Amino acid sequence: MDYKKILYFGGQKSGKSKLAEEKILELSKSKPYYIATYDNSYNDSEMQTRINRHRQQREDRFYTIEERYELTKVIKKSNSYLVDCISMWILNNIDKKEETLLTQLEELSNIQANIVFVVNDVNSGVIPFDKESRRFVDLTGVIGQKLASLCDEVYEVKLGIGVKLK
Repeated sequence: MDYKKILYFGGQKSGKSKLAEEKILELSKSKPYYIATYDNSYNDSEMQTRINRHRQQREDRFYTIEERYELTKVIKKSNSYLVDCISMWILNNIDKKEETLLTQLEELSNIQANIVFVVNDVNSGVIPFDKESRRFVDLTGVIGQKLASLCDEVYEVKLGIGVKLK
């Protein structure tokens, strides 16, 4: 079987998660896995509303796995996965070395499984003033480039429309 790695990127509320869900459901022969990467320990009610909206959107079409750090621990051969989202995974791993994160992505790309990645496009604005924000934006750019090179298909999403770049 030919497994695919696919990347969806776009701004906040661009529709990337919805398109990524549709794609993994299309690719999957059985019920796929939804890997939720958000660290929900901050008691952020606005983010909880977003999480609930995502849960309603995917209904019972997915098995949900919550994994904030080590994606290679939960992605197994011969299954299909949606990783939503890489931006939160980067934030959770902000203190790790860039090479460590890139190595984890390389390992994921070698697993014989369908994997659809979602990442926020945060690299179109100005350079942030504070060090932590700069690190996050820089890492998101580097990791986005790495994912784009590793993936079979890449889609930019704006206003709910996905444009295939690769």
